[in-house]
Amino acid sequence: MNSGQSTNRSIRLTLAVMLLVVILIFGLVIGRQTFLADSGEPTPAPDLTEINTYVYDQARPLTDFQLVDENGESFTPEDLKGHWTFAFVGFTNCPDICPAAMANLRQTESLLPETLPQPQYLLITADPENDTPAKLKEYVSFFGDNFHGATGELPILRALAESLGAAFSEREVEGETLVSHSGHFALINPEGKLAAVIQPPHSPKDIASAFRKIYEWARENHPRAAQS
Repeated sequence: MNSGQSTNRSIRLTLAVMLLVVILIFGLVIGRQTFLADSGEPTPAPDLTEINTYVYDQARPLTDFQLVDENGESFTPEDLKGHWTFAFVGFTNCPDICPAAMANLRQTESLLPETLPQPQYLLITADPENDTPAKLKEYVSFFGDNFHGATGELPILRALAESLGAAFSEREVEGETLVSHSGHFALINPEGKLAAVIQPPHSPKDIASAFRKIYEWARENHPRAAQS
């Protein structure tokens, strides 16, 4: 083999080695970027305070409970899983706040496109003495098939309300029981955890917008929690 052939072979070998090094470095860079992207912190929850909505970076677990739904069947935390839920604490004899809140939820439902998961809507009674399953069914069925109710023992209802950031109380006035309660909506994700709180005044358009943004953020950052 002459010196020219040896030199050419040496050059080709050097070029091949350099090419392999470049490929290796490129692969390491891409791999590192992918690893950092996968292991990095999730995107912060969307800031929706302009539309009276607070979104939790990490959804909050609810208290355990054993209640009864509007059909008289058992209602537990398992019944909140697998779908999104807008929950509201109120009662069927409420003269003003509750009818308006439920109507806002019904309008919200009509604004949600089919491309989004279709949530359930839950009225948690603050007046279990009067709100029997039959009465709840008559009340919620007026608003639509996706509207449901829950009743049960007062301490359990109160504990559930508190875990949703809500509260209610009763007082006697001239022999009549008056019920006071929170006015916000609690958004529960498909894992059965509190994802967001939507404060009044309520606008169906804003609620629908908030739900879309929360769902899209959850789908990107917490896919298991967004599935329904």
